[in-house]
Amino acid sequence: MSFFQIIDPIFQSYVLFNAPVKQLATGFDWTEGPVWFGDANCLLFSDIPNNRILRWTPGSGLSTYREPSNFTNGHTRDRQGRLISCEHGTRRVTRTELDGSITVIADSFQGKRLNSPNDVVVKSDGSIWFTDPHYGIGSDYEGHKSEQELPCNLYRVDPATGAIEVKVDDANCPNGLAFSPDEAKLYVADTGRMFTDDPKHMRVFDCSDDGDLSGGAVFHVVDTGASDGFRVDTDGNIWTSAGDGVHCIAPDGHLMGKILTPEIVSNVCFGGRGKHQLFITGTTSLYAVALNRRGVQWP
Repeated sequence: MSFFQIIDPIFQSYVLFNAPVKQLATGFDWTEGPVWFGDANCLLFSDIPNNRILRWTPGSGLSTYREPSNFTNGHTRDRQGRLISCEHGTRRVTRTELDGSITVIADSFQGKRLNSPNDVVVKSDGSIWFTDPHYGIGSDYEGHKSEQELPCNLYRVDPATGAIEVKVDDANCPNGLAFSPDEAKLYVADTGRMFTDDPKHMRVFDCSDDGDLSGGAVFHVVDTGASDGFRVDTDGNIWTSAGDGVHCIAPDGHLMGKILTPEIVSNVCFGGRGKHQLFITGTTSLYAVALNRRGVQWP
């Protein structure tokens, strides 16, 4: 059985048919937030219900990076190589400094507690963008069931002042997000409120140099499950999670192909020696596949 489904013929040149989708580790409850550390040659990812961040290293396998982790979900790195994390349990965004200490980036807005920051990206100007749906406070499975104090917004943290600003306030539950390679566009997933039949789709916004957003039209709707977390490659193709694996979406919004997995996928990231490996967090497992593409990633 092939690991790949070709829809647009160009996708055939993106995948390597002798490169399998490998299960690197398993036995988790809900994995999320993969982030590659090239300088340390390792991948970090969250096992949210088990309240830990795990580390996978080629040749050595699995180890624990942080436990407890405050039910951490999404991660990224800033331009100085520091880990930026979204914590459900403490309802905040944090930065792990190079000496291991923790700095709080955001935990409230206008005097009210954030919901449960979910996913995060850092723009080249140093601004931190994160989504704040209510998934981590809607039950005790991925955090602590708590009262929601704010709408589910997307925020930007100013790199100079640390001021927090709402950038998207009309989503049901904003989730994954990623900039295009030139940062002129911001893609944002809306996976809908818990226990509802809200529409699930990916939107696209035009982003100015100073961080103003415009537009916000629906860019793509995956045909199985929902677009949760995603990353872009150097040509601007979007590699997104879905119910049957990973879908590759062209910059014009059409589906080019799929990487099929036996579990629902939550998120992905590029890494490895040439930034050509796609790491995939599934429901209970971590997977990887080598591609004929390179991801946009730093440092």
